[in-house]
Amino acid sequence: MIILASDHAGFLLKEEIKKFFNKENIIAIDVGCYSREQLDDYPDFAKAGNAKVIEDARNVGIYICGSGIGMSIVANRNPKIRAALCFDERFAALARQHNDANVLCLPGRFISPRKAIKIVKVFLTTDFEGGRHARRIKKY
Repeated sequence: MIILASDHAGFLLKEEIKKFFNKENIIAIDVGCYSREQLDDYPDFAKAGNAKVIEDARNVGIYICGSGIGMSIVANRNPKIRAALCFDERFAALARQHNDANVLCLPGRFISPRKAIKIVKVFLTTDFEGGRHARRIKKY
């Protein structure tokens, strides 16, 4: 399952990703936020996303805030989460291949919806390579 989370600064980008998912018949769970109003803070949504991601080892998250930094910091406080802030497809591929990232963090104020969707596609379709990378992940 794909878990979506954003704060107000990532809301519009999250909505564009949801439109793409709907067009492609991809099912995702949106844990908030649900508007551009600054009613809540990114830690609330990162924590809600984490709770859903860790329910099943096959789950992945896509978290969006203004810079992506806040979401990635909060997400990575949970030892079962490996969140990666990605600005392009190469980083998304490496996050999956080398780090077995289970959460993609995106900077809502710094990338276009078109770019974000490209990054999401790579993240969702790239597999973990295992091998020497698995040994390193065990040290987390």
